[in-house]
Amino acid sequence: MSKAKAEAAAPQALDSNALIDAKIKNLEALKELGVDPYPYTYKVTHHAGDLQKKYEGLTDGEVTEDVVAVAGRIMSNRNSGMFIDLHDATGKIQIFSHKQDVPADVLAQMAYYDIGDLIGVEGIVRRTPRGELTINTKKVTMLGKSIRPLPEKYHGIHDTELKYRKRYLDLIMSTESRDTFRRRSLILASLRKTLIDTGFLEVETPMLHPIPGGTSAKPFLTHHNALDMELYLRIAPELYLKRLIVGGFERIFEIGRNLRNEGISVKHNPEFTALEVYQAFADYTDMMTLFEQLVVNAVKDTHDGATKITYGDRDIEFKGPWPRKTMVELVKDVTGIDFLQITDADAAAKAADKAGVAIQPGSPWGKIVETVFGEKVEHTLIQPMIVTDVPKDVMPLAKVHPENPLLTESFEIYINGWEIGPAFSELNDPFDQKDRFMKQVEAREAGDEEAQHLDMDYVEALEYGMPPTGGLGLGVDRLVMLLTDSHSIRDVIAFPTLRNVTK
Repeated sequence: MSKAKAEAAAPQALDSNALIDAKIKNLEALKELGVDPYPYTYKVTHHAGDLQKKYEGLTDGEVTEDVVAVAGRIMSNRNSGMFIDLHDATGKIQIFSHKQDVPADVLAQMAYYDIGDLIGVEGIVRRTPRGELTINTKKVTMLGKSIRPLPEKYHGIHDTELKYRKRYLDLIMSTESRDTFRRRSLILASLRKTLIDTGFLEVETPMLHPIPGGTSAKPFLTHHNALDMELYLRIAPELYLKRLIVGGFERIFEIGRNLRNEGISVKHNPEFTALEVYQAFADYTDMMTLFEQLVVNAVKDTHDGATKITYGDRDIEFKGPWPRKTMVELVKDVTGIDFLQITDADAAAKAADKAGVAIQPGSPWGKIVETVFGEKVEHTLIQPMIVTDVPKDVMPLAKVHPENPLLTESFEIYINGWEIGPAFSELNDPFDQKDRFMKQVEAREAGDEEAQHLDMDYVEALEYGMPPTGGLGLGVDRLVMLLTDSHSIRDVIAFPTLRNVTK
């Protein structure tokens, strides 16, 4: 084969530089030695973290007769491959390869190993005289040749855009990021366990909705070609879950993705995970108990049984019972305004303006109360707080409070100044529900893009009869942020939504 043809047949990376070219030359050299750089499988017997625990009592200089097989990524290569730091999903272990123990053909292969390569190592466990748990190599297997250089080891990824866009690099380089996503999994497992142990059934509902509903939000619109119809990506599963309650299920929950065509911030991503729970023959007071139980158990399950965590420079104590106060009471405590005494919308807007809160013209009374609460109170609620009796104008799916028709039997959980989720006694009166939907339609026609649509099939479902029901929604991503001391939602979503970039 001519030199030109050989160069044309050589592997080509998406782009090239001196480091990539050198790695590709090592890849070719391994192939010439008869090594498959991308084999099909490898039998792993142990992981680094498990070995560190198992042999924590091994004394300095002690050598065992135990033969193990580990696999991971080369993150450090010293003395021409004599010492390798191998990282797997559980931690790090040192690999020692010496010509007295390793066959010459294996050593020849190892000369072409690079940092970032994935390898399998079989050998004997020992602890070096300096105290490092080590595997004395007997056999090494190439498992995946890396042809791109990793970020510099001691500095990692400081470009946050790169961190989120190339999450795999972030996870390779950062034990903290890997730990965050492990904790996320534990939190989800804890939520599921609490509910299943309490008799709830996990269900699944559609992601494609002919009518977006279940909350006030702007949806994403798509088109189904075969049916030739417009569909919306789910903004909330609520109305489908309550159809299941109508159908006879008594305790159900769903953990899944919602998608909302809204802004992005440190607390908002267009695609996010939520938990929704519905319990027949219950009300919002039952949901208070359940919500508190779900969160406290998640804290304990991720903090060795403790109920206090540190988030940034704040200590947050989750031990119940959490205090409960109405939204109007909290607004009065901070601003001195008692909106129960100012129920006319125009007068309420003027009171808000005097308090320094701008109100959108035409806002109903409940929206004004919620806006003042959001600007003046929300950020002050650091310790867990149950904010009850949210105005009817902003809770179109909740039962009216029996003592005040302006309010609903509802609450929102606030921690660290964030809303973690709402809950309420579900509205099951079809006539009231239709009337509230119509008011939402009027709001949409007046320009509110987040107002809810009229879903007559859901109203019809209620006409068959839905029992008294308590429901709650929990923002999983925000809870994970709290319990992992993460300060952006992008740190707890593996692949957050990002703006397109061109190379």
